[in-house]
Amino acid sequence: MFIMQITPPCALVIFGASGDLAKRKLVPAIYGLAKEKLLPQNFALVGFARSEMSDEQYRDDCRQSVRSFARVKPVDEGLLEWLLARTYYVAAADYGDERSHKNLNDRLGEIDRVHQTAGNRLFYLSTPPGQFEPIIGRLGRQTSDAANTFRRVVIEKPFGADLASARELNTLLHRDFDENSVFRIDHFLGKETVQNLMVMRFANSIFEPIWNYKYIDHVQVTVSETLGVGSRGEYYDRSGALRDMVQNHLFQLVALIAMEPPVSLDALSIRDEKVKVYRAIRPLSPVNVDQQVVRGQYGVGKIGDGRTGGYLNERDVPPASRTETFVAMKVFIDNWRWSGMPFYLRTGKCLPDKLTEVVVRFRSPPLTLFQKQCQSPVFPNDLIIRVQPEEGISWRLNGKVPGGQMSIKSVALDFSYKETFQVDPPDAYERLIQDSMLGDQTLFIRADEVDAAWSVIDPIEAAWAASKNVPETYEPGTWGPPKAQQLIERDGRRWLHSSTEEAEAIIACPI
Repeated sequence: MFIMQITPPCALVIFGASGDLAKRKLVPAIYGLAKEKLLPQNFALVGFARSEMSDEQYRDDCRQSVRSFARVKPVDEGLLEWLLARTYYVAAADYGDERSHKNLNDRLGEIDRVHQTAGNRLFYLSTPPGQFEPIIGRLGRQTSDAANTFRRVVIEKPFGADLASARELNTLLHRDFDENSVFRIDHFLGKETVQNLMVMRFANSIFEPIWNYKYIDHVQVTVSETLGVGSRGEYYDRSGALRDMVQNHLFQLVALIAMEPPVSLDALSIRDEKVKVYRAIRPLSPVNVDQQVVRGQYGVGKIGDGRTGGYLNERDVPPASRTETFVAMKVFIDNWRWSGMPFYLRTGKCLPDKLTEVVVRFRSPPLTLFQKQCQSPVFPNDLIIRVQPEEGISWRLNGKVPGGQMSIKSVALDFSYKETFQVDPPDAYERLIQDSMLGDQTLFIRADEVDAAWSVIDPIEAAWAASKNVPETYEPGTWGPPKAQQLIERDGRRWLHSSTEEAEAIIACPI
């Protein structure tokens, strides 16, 4: 049984406090920690942004954020007022403005005296990437007179736009913060199901002996969204699905699925094993990029109750843009455990379902007795790990349908977090913010992880830049361009997910 750590006194500063992420996720997550009694009594929240606001106006904004987006309803108004009483705001002329940062430093000194936060600082950069450098540069000039205090920085993705820029960012961070004080956040890692991957693999003896290429046929990772880019056209067009999703979210899932057992559950051991996975991914040369990676752009069509004019007609998107809104790819991990076994990844916008899911498909038995009597093959077993929307695990087995004939159906043994524990899983940001205050880096990304992931992505981006080909157009509401289906089907496989018709198939076998 793990001993719950006591969260130390802390002042949390949110840069970009007036932004959407802060309003929808960060402030409600901080309230959620207070609700779970995981915030220290000696705590303060400071918003820092370019919007002109007083403390009271910012408190009103935070009050509305919690009432609108808190995970647990109804909101405890007394607890909310407790939190707001230690919430402050500093307006900035610019994120790198010297006077604004001096005002922030002065306010933090005052907060230390009033709320006894002991000089501990957690700086959360919830800003566009272009603001990272001026903020980090100014933070590096701040000092604290208090002994045994911490100064930590939490930085949101993207961690650079390629290997070179990622290394520049890390150099900037390491100039004033050691690696133990840098928390690169990927909110996927805070989700309960993602954390449960290690428990499922290493705490259940049924899985570990068969968790390799000898028993697993392939692995699929799907992260799909139903909406288009919306108002994020300018950012998204500089990024694309490969940089925005594959380099971080999907690769993090792959690393947890494929990693070797760590020697312990500390941050160093776990992240060491994840880095080994990235370094073992087979490099893609320009010649085979088109064979193993598919890119697409959504075209004109229906999205939910509305319609889209296609990605090229979205706001702030250049009319001749070659940025991909969909990626499917096949990767191999060249190590002893996964030799020759493919991992299929796909992600995109304007797809049929909002879904994050891992499918582990096991090999069929070497001799299927029922095939002698059945018109169709018996389905292989699938382990489906749902990260969202309903977090849980489904184990697909074959079972006989009651009756006089031999009919086989794929049946599911389901585990749902909500049904089993009678609570909604904590929001990912709650866990990650608390871990940042505790100094636990297990669920955060290390500098060499970032380097290793970009080393896989950069050759693909370079091949696309040199190619005359453009992304294949796909209709909104479909699972991407036809080539994405061909990518897996030419290997004799098909894309699956928890709502697939295959799960409901019945094979009637006359006796």
